[in-house]
Amino acid sequence: MPNKYIPHTEEDIREMLDRIGVQSLRDLYSDVPQEVVFEGEYSIPSAMSEIELRRHFKELGEKNKALTVFAGGGAYDHYSPSTVAHLLARSEFYTAYTPYQPEISQGTLQYIFEYQSMISELTGMEATNASMYDGATAAAEVMFMMVASSKKKNRVLLSSTLSERVINVVRTYAKFHGVKVSLIVEKDGVTDLDMLAKELEDDDVAGVILPTPNKYGIVEDFTGVADTIHSAKGYFAVFADPSALAVLRTPSEWGADVACGDGQTLGMPLAFGGPYLGFISCNKGMLRKMPGRVVGATKDADGKRGFVLTLQAREQHIRREKATSNICSNQSLMALYATIYLSLLGKEGLKEVNVLSADGAHYLFNRLISTGKFQPAFEKPFLKEFVVKTDLDIDKINARLLEKGIMGGLSLGNGLVEFAVTEKRTKEEIDNLVELMLED
Repeated sequence: MPNKYIPHTEEDIREMLDRIGVQSLRDLYSDVPQEVVFEGEYSIPSAMSEIELRRHFKELGEKNKALTVFAGGGAYDHYSPSTVAHLLARSEFYTAYTPYQPEISQGTLQYIFEYQSMISELTGMEATNASMYDGATAAAEVMFMMVASSKKKNRVLLSSTLSERVINVVRTYAKFHGVKVSLIVEKDGVTDLDMLAKELEDDDVAGVILPTPNKYGIVEDFTGVADTIHSAKGYFAVFADPSALAVLRTPSEWGADVACGDGQTLGMPLAFGGPYLGFISCNKGMLRKMPGRVVGATKDADGKRGFVLTLQAREQHIRREKATSNICSNQSLMALYATIYLSLLGKEGLKEVNVLSADGAHYLFNRLISTGKFQPAFEKPFLKEFVVKTDLDIDKINARLLEKGIMGGLSLGNGLVEFAVTEKRTKEEIDNLVELMLED
């Protein structure tokens, strides 16, 4: 047997290769360009003792450089209490999978129920799923929900003030499902609502997705938007930062039918891009179009409180072409992360996170403007993230900051720079950033 972890024998492999008409396993990759095929030896050390292996990984870990982060753009350096990682690392959470059998899955079902309850309270919606891979894929699934709910309408409008990553993922999903996607242009950093109203006149729009805060950190005003969309018989979705919803108007208060977003802001580490957590919340009218699982509370034969899967519209249970979604993995580990984080902070703690972040962001904004080297890019309200414009060479400045262990603002091109400040950033760190940016 060539590999003790792969159960196929040489005879098994030969029989499968003969069946599909190829000579070797390597032939299966014949369409891969040779210039990208690695032909050398892997840089894997020989066997080590435990103490040698620990030392080796310690040396590798020391190559990572911890940075003071002032970048945002959809991923934010929020603080997470140590208790979260400690509880998350328990083996029963790491190894838990889909809770098919409620008799032995009460713990998993309970924390999913608590997660759904907390996110529903933040969004103001009636139900929440558990859960999606990230915010971008959640937005794509919301697109399908709106198209499926509107039946004969096949076009979805996206605001240009959504993150480009979200727009690109939604477009990719739409392309292979025959859904048309149109962009609403931005005006002064926010969605052009006049264009939105005009697009709705065509009577082919299933739904609209708008962000809060948007990609510039601006808190957009959606007053009257729900009425405009609903009068055209479309659905209104809000792509939201769940942490910010502790202090901002909820999607429900804006009159939205569905909300989605990325739970990374709920204390999840940047960690080179994941894992993150996508969420979808909706009102009961769209509940059966929502992918993933919904856990409900019930009573057992003895009258004791228990938890069960009350909705799980998955392709394993119904014909694939009738499935709401082909998302089938249970992404509840990060839902548990959010649950522990939210339960530790509570309502007041989450508000304090946003107050501290807003105070720091406005302090940095004012410091930058006061130097005379930066000007406001937009005269709009923001929470923890903002954009300024400058004639300085931001790429050169960011390279210098990186040498000092600081991740500076994101260069958006045309002299625009985006900064984000979370509750982790101190006044001293902000002052140091400004001083280093102005160095010759």
